[in-house]
Amino acid sequence: MADTNIDRHRRCFGGYLYVLGVIACNTLALTTAQGQVESAGVTIAPFDVTDVDGQNIRVAPTAGLNATVVCFLGTECPLARLYAPRLIALSNAFDDRGVRFVGVMSNQQDSPADIREYLELQGIGFAVGKDEGNHVADAFRAQRTPEVFVLDEQFTVRYRGRIDDQYQPGISRPAATREELREAVESVLDGRPVQRPVTTGVGCLIGRVHDVADQGADGTSAVTFSKQVSRVLNTHCVECHREGEIGPFALTDYDEIVGWADMIVEVVDQGRMPPWHANPDFGHYANERIMSDKEKQVLRDWLAAGTPFGDGGDLPESPQFVTGWRLSKQPDLIVDMAAEPFQVPDEGTVDYQYFVVDPGFTEDKWVSAAEVIAGNPAVVHHSIVFIRPPDGVDMKGIGWLTAYVPGQQSAEWPPGHARRVPAGSKFVFQQHYTPNGTQQHDLTRVGISFANDTDVTDEVFTVIAINQDFEIPPRDAAYDVFAKVRWLPPGGRLLGAAPHMHLRGKSFRLRALRGEQERVLLDVPHYDFNWQHAYQFPQPIVLDEVDELNVTVTFDNSEDNPVNPDPDQRVTWGDQTWEEMAVAFFEVAQPRNQTSRRRIAETSPIIDPAERDRQIENIVSRFFARFDRDRDGIIVEHETPFTIRLFGYWEFDENNDGKLSRDEIEQAAMKRVTDDRAGF
Repeated sequence: MADTNIDRHRRCFGGYLYVLGVIACNTLALTTAQGQVESAGVTIAPFDVTDVDGQNIRVAPTAGLNATVVCFLGTECPLARLYAPRLIALSNAFDDRGVRFVGVMSNQQDSPADIREYLELQGIGFAVGKDEGNHVADAFRAQRTPEVFVLDEQFTVRYRGRIDDQYQPGISRPAATREELREAVESVLDGRPVQRPVTTGVGCLIGRVHDVADQGADGTSAVTFSKQVSRVLNTHCVECHREGEIGPFALTDYDEIVGWADMIVEVVDQGRMPPWHANPDFGHYANERIMSDKEKQVLRDWLAAGTPFGDGGDLPESPQFVTGWRLSKQPDLIVDMAAEPFQVPDEGTVDYQYFVVDPGFTEDKWVSAAEVIAGNPAVVHHSIVFIRPPDGVDMKGIGWLTAYVPGQQSAEWPPGHARRVPAGSKFVFQQHYTPNGTQQHDLTRVGISFANDTDVTDEVFTVIAINQDFEIPPRDAAYDVFAKVRWLPPGGRLLGAAPHMHLRGKSFRLRALRGEQERVLLDVPHYDFNWQHAYQFPQPIVLDEVDELNVTVTFDNSEDNPVNPDPDQRVTWGDQTWEEMAVAFFEVAQPRNQTSRRRIAETSPIIDPAERDRQIENIVSRFFARFDRDRDGIIVEHETPFTIRLFGYWEFDENNDGKLSRDEIEQAAMKRVTDDRAGF
């Protein structure tokens, strides 16, 4: 891990990630603007903005105009992009009813060229103009993009706030449950009071012009962009926030950065950036992304001083970054996920997509490095590549190959370490896509470097702690699910851990037990599905010194969980985000000369036979109740979720007939109850 570019990427500010099928939630906040409430009922004076061709747009009461919708937009704000199709549809729907839509661009960083590109990309046909100096935004007391205002015939504000409730920070509903903008316009047209005249605006802070005099500074601030701020951004932000990378806007140019200054300070102060969720009270990690308190104060002081540029001679050299393949050795093989790109819609929620591809291995391969290269980082929330061996072929671990998560770099293994891929194996790409307001396409790839068999001293593989046999009660705010790693390889070393839950995931804790002693290896008190972190231990954990690895996964199925799809549902295991998973992946290295296997069952208490039989019957009954869809007493592969097929179907199917009988499930359940390594 000596490559400074790799190290820098691991510390990356992470980008404003599109999440849960919608938005870069880490750029957004639910904040009520000062003076927002009293703005409903205020009469706005006519105003002017300038279109991309330099022509004046007059916005004023006009004969035949029944209502005006003023939309504050930003060219690079993810939510403003995502809601563009919705605004276009509403504009078209109300056009023949005397309703005018006007877009206002108040960000100081949005140039006419940026605005033109935004309009062409989004296909916006209604009038959009630049608000130089933020005068219009100030008159409306607008704070964020997109924020909308509905004016009646007298230009009195009848509604202000969000467009609807489908998309919020970290929330993506299949459809809006409340369409506030549409409802407000219809109320104005019908002469009725608007039922909810004010809602909380969500989006990116408007990039206002900072007046040094207004900030009480004299222009000679000790903190400037050139001297300090540029260095903080280079260390924590620019790896992702530059052209061609996952950040929705670049933080490489001063004129652009000053427009995002308020937003940067907000997300840093609120702890949403840099994105990192491990509790430091229980340890630090090789790939942690932490901005120091001193660096945070630099950003605050710079904003308070009016964002001065300083002396250009103080600027550091521009950092050099690697593009494409980022590991030290160029790949020996690149495998596309499919023959044709996947088409990502402009909005909505996209179910997990699975692509199975045959890399054509006619002999066992040792993989020394693997990296997913997202074809379209703007819409790829994450990508995991699994190894699916031929039926009946033994392979250590679950077949994890590698994964892509925005802002987090794949780790290189030490010399002599490699992962075995059996001959005839297929690769399975699990793709999670998040629409961003325009139709996109993606063709993700995986790059692979091979090692010679004679050079491999340690085999790398992935083991899991998994519990698929849970049912989260409705409205339970803290439902615990327990799981443990069922097999610890002798001589093995634990390299890293990656917890995985969905929208109801609340917290996660990993413990190592040795006799009567317990050590917390990883504590994630506020799990965030938006960021699929893999936590790399600074020094490998020697597994011969561990009797048991176990995890506690806590779910919040209450209405207080803002991302909960439905608190009234009983929730079980499933692939999709409205279902749940309780699983943790562990990267392990084991010397190749270690062949014996130690089972945790050897250290587990003896189970009473009657209790064992009861547990087995309960597991089997629930398994068939969930997956035997036609109730014929046999479960075929297509009846099970993909994760069952990936994690254990072939292992359960002992006679390899493509069907799971009750006897086979009983055998798998027996292994689970007696703590075998089945991982059922």
